[in-house]
Amino acid sequence: MNVEDFVPTLDFARKLDNEDALSGFRDEFFIKPDSIYMDGNSLGLLSKRAERALLDTIEAWKEYGIDGWTKGKQPWFFLSEKLGEMTAPLIGAAREEVIACSSTTTNLHQLIATFYKPTGSRTKILADGLNFPSDIYALKSQLQLHGHDPDAHLICVRSRDGRFIEEDDIIEAMTDDVALVILPTVLYRSGQVLDMKRLTAEAHKRNILIGFDACHSIGAIPHSFSEWDVDFAYWCNYKYLNGGPGAVGGLYVNRKHFEVSPGLAGWFGSNKEKQFDLEHTFTPAETAAAYQIGTPHVLSLAPLIGSLEMFAEAGIENIRLKSLQLTRYLMKLIEHELTDLDFVVGNPQEDSRRGGHVSLEHDEAARICKALKENGIVPDFRAPNIIRLAPVALYNTFEEVWKVVQVLKVIMSEKQYEKFANERDIVA
Repeated sequence: MNVEDFVPTLDFARKLDNEDALSGFRDEFFIKPDSIYMDGNSLGLLSKRAERALLDTIEAWKEYGIDGWTKGKQPWFFLSEKLGEMTAPLIGAAREEVIACSSTTTNLHQLIATFYKPTGSRTKILADGLNFPSDIYALKSQLQLHGHDPDAHLICVRSRDGRFIEEDDIIEAMTDDVALVILPTVLYRSGQVLDMKRLTAEAHKRNILIGFDACHSIGAIPHSFSEWDVDFAYWCNYKYLNGGPGAVGGLYVNRKHFEVSPGLAGWFGSNKEKQFDLEHTFTPAETAAAYQIGTPHVLSLAPLIGSLEMFAEAGIENIRLKSLQLTRYLMKLIEHELTDLDFVVGNPQEDSRRGGHVSLEHDEAARICKALKENGIVPDFRAPNIIRLAPVALYNTFEEVWKVVQVLKVIMSEKQYEKFANERDIVA
């Protein structure tokens, strides 16, 4: 059965679930009874394997103490490299091009410090006006550290409609004074997937390096970073990859840049054979591991061991296929049930341009999100008017998607949202 054979019934949703090849992975997760979790694009759910991996790591600490760095099932000294190898298939990279380390923004600072080399008139950084604020903060601070005024040297490509960014507009902004381009793979509000292959090729035609923030795509869509010749990328591991709150992030560096010294050097970026020589001359690793800074947060790395095992078994192409089916089904239900209630779908309709969530717009979005929570559904709010709903391939079902839309219909018909203030909570 195909989502395109759409019928707006619970029976149709259940038939889709019965034919779902990934349905068995739902049992791997801790699913709260009488609750529907649609916020996996902000924080993924805990899996039983992730819990086991964390407990195994704690047990190794208990058993080995400091010897846990080199003993046990997953010696900590090599854990970041191991997780980089496990992550590499999700982004289309060689294992030595990927490392699990630091946080998203710290990794961005590292990559800008490494690859932003302003020379002559080529001093500007190109970004987009819809990017997540933390990226913009980092870019501005790096420009200031180089003695440049962010107002003059950070170019932010504007959206034509407040939702999407046109690749043509980005390419037009790749002028001779641009030294570096930083863009998201997926826009965090609208879920638009940028054409990374095309943008990389156009940047390189102009001798501009380009990197991507993959926070809202890794674990939801396939990438081919090495094939596309992307220079670098960075991401968090707590959204679709279910690594847990504050999970250690990750970065990718194209092998052609391995000889570039890290802009921010630290002892865990050392060649492993030299690291404990404790010399004051830094000898970097000959892989992406060189861009680590400090000692890895082992307990925040551990859950990824179990999580990434599941991704290897499920296959990112299969995950993408089901994700597209879930979001397509959700959009069809919204069109059938909610269009007369002032809801607007604010994400791309085309599969090739849509990430892992549906961006549902409404003037009362903040209040509606609170009403959804009162009804046992966990959504995500983004100011000023967006309800993000992320049906995640490994643990959400088509029946859950159907129920979410029915609840939304009841909330609106009964005006349940009116009891709440139309403003976000502290954490949106």
